[in-house]
Amino acid sequence: MRSSTRGDVDAFIVMDVMEQARRLEDAGRSIIHMEVGQPGTPAPTAARAALAQAMEQDALGYTVALGLPELRAGIAKLYMDWYGVDLDPARVVVTAGSSAAFVLAFTALFEAGEAVGVTEPGYPSYRQILKSLSLTPHAIPTHAADRHVPQLPDAQLAGFIVASPANPTGTMLSKDDLDALISKCQANDTAFISDEIYHGVQYEGRAVSALELSDDVYVINSFSKYFSMTGWRLGWMIVPEDHIRRIERLAQNMFICAPHAAQIAALGALQARDETEAMLDVYRENRRLMLEGLPKAGFDKIAPPDGAFYVYADISDLSQDSLAFAAEILEQAGVAVTPGLDFDPVRGHTTLRFSYARATEDIVEGLRRLTEYMGKRG
Repeated sequence: MRSSTRGDVDAFIVMDVMEQARRLEDAGRSIIHMEVGQPGTPAPTAARAALAQAMEQDALGYTVALGLPELRAGIAKLYMDWYGVDLDPARVVVTAGSSAAFVLAFTALFEAGEAVGVTEPGYPSYRQILKSLSLTPHAIPTHAADRHVPQLPDAQLAGFIVASPANPTGTMLSKDDLDALISKCQANDTAFISDEIYHGVQYEGRAVSALELSDDVYVINSFSKYFSMTGWRLGWMIVPEDHIRRIERLAQNMFICAPHAAQIAALGALQARDETEAMLDVYRENRRLMLEGLPKAGFDKIAPPDGAFYVYADISDLSQDSLAFAAEILEQAGVAVTPGLDFDPVRGHTTLRFSYARATEDIVEGLRRLTEYMGKRG
């Protein structure tokens, strides 16, 4: 059958690694998962309880396209609690995961063929979603020597997307860094999109929201990470007031609405901050173990993981083929890790990403296996 070049996107390598790990587990192997950025904890208790109650009382049909009004109000309150930002709930768009928010944002903001800046290393799906929408990803390399703070090129870009804390490096941008990027974008009529899905998962200080600096930005977040709800597929987006109706029309036609059941659960999750903060204590301990254990295993060139739950390691003295090296570690050590090629198609052959989102006992065992295997490997 005929096909479109828009469908010629690269694989999301971490998902391929996860599938290979699943096959090994089905064959009876014990695998420690350090590949995927997925919390090992379930959704907060209050989230599950809210849904259980709703399932007995409600048909859980369509909601309005922008999301349940009470959920949008709850998300707006989060911005006051976290950042002191007085946010109009009308600007909050509830989406089917942050992935749907990216599709909506890119469709609403850019014409086919326009160039959008993406950092490398960076979340791989930015590039692939842009390609599938007939847009051009413009690579902006970042460097460990600069703590992976991006520098905007002089080239004219239609848009620029930045994440802080970043995936895969964990680096957070300072308020001054973020302000400089937003100011330069606005001076050049470049749309600024801030991916803030790892907000709340930070260890020293707090992450800065782009909304603290400007209302003329798109901000994307999700219940996946801080609220431990990856499989519920629920995200949100904050848009300028004059873009609300534009996004609403697109959402109506593309997605109808985000899953009603997930929205009910999210209402419960917003009331579970004690539980979500306790999850952060697990990540903090896992981070400590990783920063101590990975260098002992031979992975001693790492980016500063200020937030999120990843360690991005330079393996250039160990391998020049991260894809093969990750496959070797999975097969021989029973630890799933992600090749850097997922995040940086140019330099990622000499990097690996290690996730420490799972239970602490898994991190301890994974580090033991890595240390033992790397010791034998020499």
